[in-house]
Amino acid sequence: MTLKSTTAAVIVTFNRSAKLMKVIEALQNQTVRPDVIYVVDNASTDDTAERVGAMTDPSIRHVRLPENIGGAGGFHAGMKIAYEQGANYLWISDDDAYPEPDALQKLIDALTGFEASYGWRPSFACSNVKWIDGSHCEMNTPGTVWDWPRFYTAETPWTLVRSCSFVSALIPRWAVAEHGLPIKDYFIWYDDAEYTQRIARSYPGIFVPDSLVIHDTPDNAGVNYGLITEKNIWKFRYGARNETSFRRREQGWPGVAQFAWQVYRQMRDGQVTKPLRRQIWKAVWQGTTFQPQIERV
Repeated sequence: MTLKSTTAAVIVTFNRSAKLMKVIEALQNQTVRPDVIYVVDNASTDDTAERVGAMTDPSIRHVRLPENIGGAGGFHAGMKIAYEQGANYLWISDDDAYPEPDALQKLIDALTGFEASYGWRPSFACSNVKWIDGSHCEMNTPGTVWDWPRFYTAETPWTLVRSCSFVSALIPRWAVAEHGLPIKDYFIWYDDAEYTQRIARSYPGIFVPDSLVIHDTPDNAGVNYGLITEKNIWKFRYGARNETSFRRREQGWPGVAQFAWQVYRQMRDGQVTKPLRRQIWKAVWQGTTFQPQIERV
């Protein structure tokens, strides 16, 4: 059985049908094409269902959820289906991220090449994500391990990472079998960081610089609590709750304190208004007792 025939793409979408069509086209044009493309539709209210339903490509599976359960819930649902259907590799990405034609090929080559060269199984491989102007996409910066360049060579230009975003991450089946699925109750934000750090307990992931993806976001900004506004605070509330929960679970109260200090400094430096700050501190407090379950497969 070939790698191609056991690779499933999982794309989570909500009300972005035009961008989604570009993503699907990019997946169809891969040099190594995924055998199945799961389009996980978070109960979109635009024409997503009609446009996906009109496609004649038998590899495309429209998974329409009865309600919007967020990106975290969507990835949980899509990965669970892909795993149950026997996928050996799960290629996870967003509905506004356009992979270059050889992006998947580069990820597969890196995972298999690393294991063949060094005898270790990376828990994931992640792409080099660029913004629409070609600059580095700030929100998709992987977190490196302390000895990240250990295996870096001109022939194998891969660096060790402990976390990445869910914008073009290739996850082998064994990692899902050992560590379960993403936490669906996170709804949005930090689900990718939590999950990749969890599976990296077995062995770090690898960053693959020549696997390129363009992330078509409105602006190029990372997660910085100094950028909170009335419009975007709902996302930051989820992020604050979820990361606090993760820190409490993995690092105890010292980790929570470190995160709280980071949030405080960013909001102070960004001159975030007091009413908005209070909402974030409430979310941090909620995170100290938020203990969502990890579903095993």
